[in-house]
Amino acid sequence: MRICTITCQNADNHGARLQCYALVRYFQKQGHDVKVIDYRPDYMRGPRLWYWPGASIKRWAKLFLQIPDRIRAVRRHHCFDKFSKKYIPLTRVYNSIDELRQDPPEADMYIAGSDQIWNTTFRNGTDPGYYLDFGGRSVRRESFAASFATEDIVPSARAFVKENLKRFDKITVREQSALKIVENLGYQGSLQDDPVFLLSVQEWNEIADGTGEGENYVLVYDFYNDDNIKQEALRIAQERDLNIYAVCPMKLSYADKNYVYSDPETFVSLIKNASCVVSNSFHGTVFAMIYRVPFKVIDRPDGLNVRMHDLLERYKVRNDR
Repeated sequence: MRICTITCQNADNHGARLQCYALVRYFQKQGHDVKVIDYRPDYMRGPRLWYWPGASIKRWAKLFLQIPDRIRAVRRHHCFDKFSKKYIPLTRVYNSIDELRQDPPEADMYIAGSDQIWNTTFRNGTDPGYYLDFGGRSVRRESFAASFATEDIVPSARAFVKENLKRFDKITVREQSALKIVENLGYQGSLQDDPVFLLSVQEWNEIADGTGEGENYVLVYDFYNDDNIKQEALRIAQERDLNIYAVCPMKLSYADKNYVYSDPETFVSLIKNASCVVSNSFHGTVFAMIYRVPFKVIDRPDGLNVRMHDLLERYKVRNDR
């Protein structure tokens, strides 16, 4: 069967790329011909080092002040793109929903993949592309462990989501909270594990690059340079005589080693070889569970914590390991 999946695969985020890879690998093992739709609307095209800010002196000044951050973001993006080129079979690039509708990829089944594709606090959550609004009617449409990432959808997006779920032949979601949303909108759904759980430890070991082997460290995976994570990591490191390694979008001043420009292969290896993981990330937690590494989950300051809470409750895992 020809399968095309769509997800936020161009995000510079370890979990986003790894769940995309895992779903592809899962279907390939079943003998299917699988491609990921390389969907890159304007909000999902990756960072740019330079752009035309207009005639305003204030905007030019802002651009120059942002150059160091932009350099870092572009370097990180290249690391993630390298991983995708190596492991993820992509269609041609689609820059808009109109392009997808005008020339959709040929497939027997479209799958709206996992991760936060239906998070209505982000633009992708109200993008028809992630609700498979393209292609012929004969193509089967399913979601696979899709996530809203919140307790409920944004009220202004409720009618949009309800209308767009109509075209699905089957709906599976990742969290109990997402299942409630689907049912409250009048649809039947079921729970489905995140795709990264579909691969064995041995299969993940195949892409781990060996970083961290034989070293003693607590690994920090933090999106916000959160002081709560800092204090927890310092406490654990002192109690257990461990170094602190960080695999984050920014350098952490308290870390002994920073892996700002690491690709997903290094990420998997760092979790595999860690003595402990401290994180505010869903996939940071998931990979610690896969490798049976002790972990501590810290709530995110942006409030997107229902995914982690549902995960721990579903697997009956205590957050004090």
